[in-house]
Amino acid sequence: VYEAGRRRNGAPPVHEAMEACRKAGAFTWIGLYEPTEEEFESIRSEFDLHELAVEDAIHAHQRPKLEVYGDMVFIVLKTARYVDPEEVVRLGEILIFLGHDYVITVRHGEASELKGVRKALEENPDLLAHGPGAVLHAIVDRVVDDYGPALIGLGEDIDEIENQVFSGERANPAERIYKLKREVLEFDHAVGPLVEPVDRLAKGRYELIHPDVRTYFRDVNDHLLRAHEQLESYRDLLTSILSA
Repeated sequence: VYEAGRRRNGAPPVHEAMEACRKAGAFTWIGLYEPTEEEFESIRSEFDLHELAVEDAIHAHQRPKLEVYGDMVFIVLKTARYVDPEEVVRLGEILIFLGHDYVITVRHGEASELKGVRKALEENPDLLAHGPGAVLHAIVDRVVDDYGPALIGLGEDIDEIENQVFSGERANPAERIYKLKREVLEFDHAVGPLVEPVDRLAKGRYELIHPDVRTYFRDVNDHLLRAHEQLESYRDLLTSILSA
């Protein structure tokens, strides 16, 4: 539970956390990892979460999106980590329920850790005092930042293939090219659909987001657009290499 931008001592039960966040200037942040339907039921009932969003959060495997249910915003993020030896992009998922006085995060798979996000926020009480919207920004910012190392890993392997093709080596890397194209495509499916929702957040379409926090989304939006453009260039480059 956070009050006036500072974390209260202890971790109260769900029903107490709900009551605590009803106080002016306070909100609660609940984090879960791959909860079952039974484990999520108490949270669903306490915060009166929409059943469709809850179903998405429990079963995961959703495309990145942002939906509004009454006075709650529900957003799905895809995380990415590049495993170089296998040349694969490992995708995880973070689903976020955002209300005026609560934020609930649900992680699935190899999703980005949020402990560092929480710690960084707690060192900036002035920003955290702006409520759950500040938490949403910090999470989206971390997810998009984590795209960077994955893009670098992909780029290095694509450069390696390009050098191999144009060096005249007899080995045929077609299978490797197809595999990397598939990884790029799946990565782009995680990044591309997020562009429009983050753009809406940057333009201040939602009253839940404090005006002082909206400006931070513009920077995240710029980074996300660059990642999307980079993936499109990778796809085009791999197509050209395959043709060659």
